[in-house]
Amino acid sequence: MSKKLLALNIDGTLLRSNGKIHSATKEAVEYVKKKGVYVTIVTNRHFRSAQKIAKALKIPTSTLVTHSGAFIADKLDEPLHVKKLTEEKTFNLVQILESFDCNVRLLHEKFSIGNRKKTQSQLMGKTLIHPSDPIFYPVQFVESLSDMLMDEPVSTPVIEVYSTAALQPEIHTTIQQAFPSVDLIKISDEKMNIVCKGVSKEAGLSLLTSALGFTLEDTVVIGHGTDDIPMLELAGLGVAMGNAPHSVKRKADWVTRSHDEQGVAYMIKEYFRMQQREGFLHQFDIKR
Repeated sequence: MSKKLLALNIDGTLLRSNGKIHSATKEAVEYVKKKGVYVTIVTNRHFRSAQKIAKALKIPTSTLVTHSGAFIADKLDEPLHVKKLTEEKTFNLVQILESFDCNVRLLHEKFSIGNRKKTQSQLMGKTLIHPSDPIFYPVQFVESLSDMLMDEPVSTPVIEVYSTAALQPEIHTTIQQAFPSVDLIKISDEKMNIVCKGVSKEAGLSLLTSALGFTLEDTVVIGHGTDDIPMLELAGLGVAMGNAPHSVKRKADWVTRSHDEQGVAYMIKEYFRMQQREGFLHQFDIKR
């Protein structure tokens, strides 16, 4: 069965270890576009960051699933779907989070605000500022987010929480018990995302495919993280990167090469090479 949509994760998938996209990946995306396949991005990153990647892949008009599925759009000010934590809930969550030894970042679609709290993890300090943050995406840091929110309330799609792996379970349990109307998505051993209940990459992808007139069976998903697993399982074809954790590979239909071995390009060329553009056979009056 021909596939109509290709959904790509960014970190650990499209980007190599050096944070760049290989030219072979760009060529492969162009190759599959010529076959009439809709190419999109599904990511935990904010919209502006995903939009920058989409431009590099020459899919600037694609609707992107961003903010862990909370913000789906092709234009910043004309989203297809937005689901945000309310100003009150954001404030209450931040108050509790700042009682822990962790860094917190409010990931708004137009800006981000983080606290400057010093923690034991050096990695967190590096990851709080994403190298891909466009220069037109303001990044601000304050001493106390809760104090700032008292004067300037913010409603946000995602709250990023950076902590040590040892502290993560305690934060998760505390937030889940106090706020049953939110979901916590584990991104890595040192990072969690807090979103509205029901928000996820797979829910965002399902919404997008429906809006485009497709089904999840029509999709190929290439992912890397454990939060990609539900999406890989629901897709018509779920593909794990060679550099993905073993738990992700076990759930995938296909395991491709790593991100440093042009895994995305390899998979696209191998899988889609026999697929013709929709309507191709009609010009020969051949019954399929």
